Amino acid sequence: MYDLTGFQRDLLYVIAGRDEPHGLAIKEELEDYYEKEIHHGRLYPNLDTLVDKGLIEKGQRDRRTNFYTLTSRGKREIQARHDWEAQYTEGMFD
Repeated sequence: MYDLTGFQRDLLYVIAGRDEPHGLAIKEELEDYYEKEIHHGRLYPNLDTLVDKGLIEKGQRDRRTNFYTLTSRGKREIQARHDWEAQYTEGMFD
């Protein structure tokens, strides 16, 4: 996950926390977090990059709506990132 941008990592976390979210739902979650508009020209190319890296899969709900899910590799990458962060932050929030 070291080669991902912060935005791409945030995409992974949102997808991990939702059940097959579609692009608009992901966009809305990130807009709430960033407190600013996320443009389609930023969102979808980054989702495609995560698909190309094998971290998420894109499915089709209907002709206009795609959904996204984590792959096994994506789950492993999130776990590895969590473990790496924990070594530096463990006990901070107790």
